[in-house]
Amino acid sequence: MDDNDWLAERFEGHRTHLRAVAYRMLGSLTEADDAVQEAWLRLSRTDTSDVENLGGWLTTVVGRVCLDMLRSRRARREEPAGPHLPDPVVGRADGFDPEHQALLANSVGLALLVVLDTLDPAERLAFVLHDMFGLPFDEIASVVGRSSAATRQLASRARRRVRGVSTTPDPDLSRQRVVVDAFFAAAHAGDFDRLVAVLDPDVVLRSDNGAVPGGALRTVRGAEAVAGQALLFRRAGQTATGEPALVNGAAGMVLRRAGKPQVVFGFTVVGGRIAEIDILADPERVAALVLE
Repeated sequence: MDDNDWLAERFEGHRTHLRAVAYRMLGSLTEADDAVQEAWLRLSRTDTSDVENLGGWLTTVVGRVCLDMLRSRRARREEPAGPHLPDPVVGRADGFDPEHQALLANSVGLALLVVLDTLDPAERLAFVLHDMFGLPFDEIASVVGRSSAATRQLASRARRRVRGVSTTPDPDLSRQRVVVDAFFAAAHAGDFDRLVAVLDPDVVLRSDNGAVPGGALRTVRGAEAVAGQALLFRRAGQTATGEPALVNGAAGMVLRRAGKPQVVFGFTVVGGRIAEIDILADPERVAALVLE
């Protein structure tokens, strides 16, 4: 084994962790893979003989790459498009892909990613690397080009924005599935009262149909308002078939037309009721995320 093969083997041992970092930073699976690949290119061009902690070094490199990508993303927008729905991680309902399980460690739901997407890039970096991956502020400070104290303040501001947003779903997937199936059965039957009964009174629905460049997130709140939207979905989706799926590790659904994936539904079930619904209805993004 030559030096390059040895280095590549060591890098592969960190790839899953690096992809998890990049997914939380970017909310895009494709861009996360791009960031990890860029980290490998930088590693292959760098003398790391004096690096004692390669995992930590690579994490800061991925963080720096993601920070640049976030800043570039903002610079390209002539007008802020507002928050969009990040890429959901979609898997088969009958089994959790180990790669997905590693990617979604610590219950990374779409609601948390939506909030992270509203943060200043440097705030997001400080929060993700410190609060989610335990990197010291001294190491993060060198990435954002600020003092350790200023970096701590970045993370603190981000933490205040994130606090109380992320909802922890019921742990039993089979019970989640019962609630999700009841939602679709009530919608299919056009039963408004049954829909309201399966929804948390403060339920939040977020939908992204990709109609606006950069993604525009539409938000509906409250059980009655969301139930009304569900009845509209029923009329629009009469020609579609539902396929149970795991969406960010929770019970979800993929709607297909003529066998092609069209819409991804993600659900957060808390206390036996649906507290959050995330809908991605951009056919191009759905096709890239769902296996045929």
